[in-house]
Amino acid sequence: MATTDLHLDEPGSLPKPGPIGRVARFLFGLLCLWYVKGLIDVAADLRTGDGQIISIVWNGILFGLILISYVINIGFSRAWKKWPAIVSACVFLAIGGVGYFTDGTIQTMMLARSVWCWELYLFSHLGIAFVVSGVIATPGCEMRAFHDLYSRLTGVPTKEHYCPVGPLHPIDQWEAGRSRQ
Repeated sequence: MATTDLHLDEPGSLPKPGPIGRVARFLFGLLCLWYVKGLIDVAADLRTGDGQIISIVWNGILFGLILISYVINIGFSRAWKKWPAIVSACVFLAIGGVGYFTDGTIQTMMLARSVWCWELYLFSHLGIAFVVSGVIATPGCEMRAFHDLYSRLTGVPTKEHYCPVGPLHPIDQWEAGRSRQ
């Protein structure tokens, strides 16, 4: 079971991704950045003519709530467990509640802008981290790519974290096993 607990490993303890892992990271990065481009394209008009928040804004919220704790905890070396997701959901619920009581609908421009800004940050951070991780072969989780890049530029060692969610950790393990044979 994936956990948001922060378990940083010593530098050099995780294998660097092989070609398949690097390509997978790069493609995940491009996918995230493609979604960011879609968000930017609709920035001027986040609601439809009948006042509904447009679907692209809603499309990323479930994935975002699943991923936000990993992005914050691993990316910023924090041990806040599920709190980033809980706080994000509570903020969105509160904004939706205010909209419901003031305008009779949760689908207000305030909620649309809040979710849009949150998704823009989250998927930009994730997309750039994936691309950097694929380019420089960051061991373990892509959320440590900025730390790894800093380490390579300064010579200051930084800790690593395995990928707790998705296919990257199994791909890295499989590739490391193949290279040992």
